[in-house]
Amino acid sequence: MTTRRTGPVAVIVDGYSTGNFLPAAFARLGVRVVHVQSTPELMPTMLLPNLESYVDNLVCRDVDDMVATLRDYAPVAVLAGQEPGVPLADLLSERLGLASNGSALSAARRDKYRMIETVRAAGLHCAAQFKSAEPAAIVDWAVRHGRYPVVVKPLSSASTDNVYICRDAGEVAAAAARVLAARDIFDLANTEALVQSYLSGTEYIVDTVSVAGRRYVCGVWQYEKTMLPTGRNIYDKDVLQDPSAFPVPDLIGYVDGVLAALNIAHGPAHAEVMMTPDGPALVEIGARLNGNMNPGFHDVCLGANQADLIALAYARPAEFTQRYAGRIYTRRQDAIVHNTATTLDGEIAGVDQAVVDTISALPTVHLLNVKLAPGRRMRPTADLLGSPLRIFMTGGRAAMHADYAAIQGLKDRVYRLR
Repeated sequence: MTTRRTGPVAVIVDGYSTGNFLPAAFARLGVRVVHVQSTPELMPTMLLPNLESYVDNLVCRDVDDMVATLRDYAPVAVLAGQEPGVPLADLLSERLGLASNGSALSAARRDKYRMIETVRAAGLHCAAQFKSAEPAAIVDWAVRHGRYPVVVKPLSSASTDNVYICRDAGEVAAAAARVLAARDIFDLANTEALVQSYLSGTEYIVDTVSVAGRRYVCGVWQYEKTMLPTGRNIYDKDVLQDPSAFPVPDLIGYVDGVLAALNIAHGPAHAEVMMTPDGPALVEIGARLNGNMNPGFHDVCLGANQADLIALAYARPAEFTQRYAGRIYTRRQDAIVHNTATTLDGEIAGVDQAVVDTISALPTVHLLNVKLAPGRRMRPTADLLGSPLRIFMTGGRAAMHADYAAIQGLKDRVYRLR
């Protein structure tokens, strides 16, 4: 079993999605990683962790037993690889006496209702809201609220899963029923639905990494979304912002308050904030990496990436503090992350590599992620998980927009359907 004598070890809980970039980031600092699985079975709705990147994979069935097991590894850190691992990582790091955000506010970092109420109690602007297990109660709140649209969504999901913008009581009732009948992307039943006042304005991403409450802002991106006839707003482009331009300083100041309110003092955060006519308002925040993060791409356009910054923060906190604490990113190049949408529906027979190569060869395309494999079912895009391609683009603005237009004529030719 691993000990301090064989080198430092970090523990990653639920290394799904972009959590897959963390093992290599720690390895670059000479730190090996152990994976802890918070559920008996891996969650098939997300990109699975590559367990070959870890020295061991442990399944947590009892917290006391897991704490005892991890003590034998003498870890230097325990952190969440993605959203579902946040509560267990909080608890394990706390019990092991490591850098920790603590378990007292874990629920507020995952449950969107508690999250917003905690932020509101800190005096920050945010949406009015209500939750219930009964669609009729959700409708009653919307009627009493007296202003449409309103937003109906699950309490603890992600990637725009079952998020509905509703313009009347009938749409609210239907959306609440759909949420309550569904399971979230972590395969948990939605026992309650959340309804919130609609925040009008422009939505932004603010990504950070912190050590002992001193944060580095990794990037601020503006969302450009596309509204579907179903009332769902789906991601289209994330556009990197000039750190000195309005409203970026206001967004950063607001997120600093959110981090303090939720005690996200250590490690990553991925915040989504609406810039409303009344100022910034939190949509939600996760104590984990940005799901659209790619290390090589971010190194090119930002000079650093969230995965390497996380590893540095946990493995060498003094160095992180000296180099990054209290600072803000530099935009080295304009950049866009484009999540394509589709109306196609059918089983995937194959991928046309020639089309993939054509898109990849466009001057501003840094990286193309083909997200679906042959044998999978492609469905019309309804949320971020249903986007079939993720394309990282960087370069001049005019060139990126020209390549974006070219991609629209190519994207539905990548997959061959049966």
